[in-house]
Amino acid sequence: MEDNPETGRHGDGLEGLLAEQISYYRARAPEYETGALAAPGGHELDAALDSFHPSGGVLELACGTGRWTERLLSHAESVTAVDASPEMLAIASSRIGRDQRARFVQADLFRWRPDQLYDVVFFGFWLSHVPLERFGSFWSLVAECLAPDGRVFFADDAYRTPDELIEGESSSIVRRRLEDGTAFRAVKVPHTPAGLQQRLTELGWRIDVHQTSGPFFWGSGSLA
Repeated sequence: MEDNPETGRHGDGLEGLLAEQISYYRARAPEYETGALAAPGGHELDAALDSFHPSGGVLELACGTGRWTERLLSHAESVTAVDASPEMLAIASSRIGRDQRARFVQADLFRWRPDQLYDVVFFGFWLSHVPLERFGSFWSLVAECLAPDGRVFFADDAYRTPDELIEGESSSIVRRRLEDGTAFRAVKVPHTPAGLQQRLTELGWRIDVHQTSGPFFWGSGSLA
């Protein structure tokens, strides 16, 4: 496998891109929250999640630094938080502290399978990093994780800067940089609420997707 000339880490192809995306988030963990998108509408996501009330056993996919994990625990009986980055998981675990209701699992979400069923599956700012080639199989995984009558909630955005669009606006591949300038390729699919809702309907989901007053959107629902 040839190295990417800009990062020197991974080769071409979808597997190489996804491996590079994991490397990016591992390297970015210490600076992740300082570089988070600050825009109107964030509080609307919190309010929507609280209204959704993610009770029972909750599965969080791509938990990152645990910002959402902490909020989920204010509703849930237990939270299993999965992420590919041990650096992110270390920050999340430290954030949660000794709350025994939280379980952290390091795993590549494109290879991981659940060991139990959950009342709620949640993912914050992860869906846009799922390549369209894996969209259907990812939602099959979500269905596999859900208990009967289980529910789903997600939040995301489609924000991409001109500098990130290394292959043009029509491409889902972007270039993300660390604070020291090191560059990585990553996936960033610019979903629209209407387009995403239609795509999910075609896959057999009954999910409503809502735009906030800013760049964020959120969706909730279940299998049809």
